[in-house]
Amino acid sequence: MVLDGKEYEFPVVVGTEGEVAIDCGKLRAETGAITLDPGYGNTGSCTSTITFIDGERGILRYRGYPIQEVAEQASFEEVCYLLIYGHLPTRAELDGFRERLTQHSLIHESLKHFFEGFPPSAHPMMVLSAMVASLSAFYTGADGEGDVDLNIVRLLAKAKTIAALSYKKSVGQPFIYPRNDLSYTQDFLHMMFAVPTEPYEISPVLNRALNLLLILHADHEQNCSTSTVRMVGSSQANLFSAISAGISALWGPLHGGANQKVIEMLRMIEADGGDYEKYVNLAKDKDDPFRLMGFGHRVYKNFDPRARS
Repeated sequence: MVLDGKEYEFPVVVGTEGEVAIDCGKLRAETGAITLDPGYGNTGSCTSTITFIDGERGILRYRGYPIQEVAEQASFEEVCYLLIYGHLPTRAELDGFRERLTQHSLIHESLKHFFEGFPPSAHPMMVLSAMVASLSAFYTGADGEGDVDLNIVRLLAKAKTIAALSYKKSVGQPFIYPRNDLSYTQDFLHMMFAVPTEPYEISPVLNRALNLLLILHADHEQNCSTSTVRMVGSSQANLFSAISAGISALWGPLHGGANQKVIEMLRMIEADGGDYEKYVNLAKDKDDPFRLMGFGHRVYKNFDPRARS
């Protein structure tokens, strides 16, 4: 590059998918200038082999595997293992990982009292963020290097329990404890919708849908919540605090909160008699302000590959 008549050279880095980046790590030291890139649209803050996205070609890969292939053939636990450890688990590795998730699905009984302080109308993302941050009070070694792997398992295992208890609080139903004989998604559904007065049969369709939903949202490169977690974690704050901050970022309507708009739209359509064609036509009408929520993504200029799953 040329700045104030002086020429500077910076190394070019080529990624695993052939993508090209200019390493400007020494830009300020050598030129006194910095880069300005609002929204990180042209900046990679790290090198990573976890997820690859090409929005122009509609590509999303987890550790090199196309998202369509992963979604069709894997369980959520397998995908977690793949993203965390870099390879698909063997049967023994998967069984061991599932057992650890089961062992850590209970939350400390004292944490149940925290829910009592929240009003029933409390937003579930606020509750989740607060409860995840509170986990650091119960696992005092959370910022120790040797505890990271264990705390990753704790987070995954307890997140569904906390989310289910948050829902039960909002509808005024008694809390349901985790069950060791159920898979991750089955246990989540059971804690969400079972009641003590009658048996609850887990729908295979709902279980498959939840498994698919969790897989498709498991990772999405350098988005707002991921960047938030990395920023907080860079101060060596404990893992629970960093993830809590990421959940708060995910809550925003321009990030994960957009999913709430989809649910609200579907409920509105249902309340209006379920005439979806009426609302499709409204969305096509250029003079009508109504918009169909959940269609399109700013990253994918061609199509969203997750839509094929």
